[in-house]
Amino acid sequence: MSDRKYRQRGYQDDPHEPRRESRPAEKKEFTPRGQPPLAPKTFNMPGFREVVRCAPCGAELTVALAWTADGRCPRCGADLHTCAQCVHFDSSAPFECQQTIPARITPKDARNQCGLFEPRTTVERETKSAAPTSARKAFDDLFK
Repeated sequence: MSDRKYRQRGYQDDPHEPRRESRPAEKKEFTPRGQPPLAPKTFNMPGFREVVRCAPCGAELTVALAWTADGRCPRCGADLHTCAQCVHFDSSAPFECQQTIPARITPKDARNQCGLFEPRTTVERETKSAAPTSARKAFDDLFK
């Protein structure tokens, strides 16, 4: 009678063979398939640009419009010379400004006459490219 409940063979039934030390397989020299390229590949990397965006709606603004004291967003009509639009705005800083100011300016989304105002610019990738003239051409370009 077996000491196992279901009488199945297991790893303890056969005697163990000692492990053999094996060397790792030697790496083969890399050889490219086909013919080697004539010139290195050129990548079409997108460029970067600085953009000023409206804080409430995210519309892209011209820098000249953002620098004026009475500028308004052409899309949503919000004031642009505000603390929320400034590069120094920080909600965790004293008076919510990274610069030293004598008094709190409230509300943060209303026009003010702060002399330290600089519009917040962000760096974005240039993603706009020459758009295909038709939907069919755009579809065909996917499989080139």
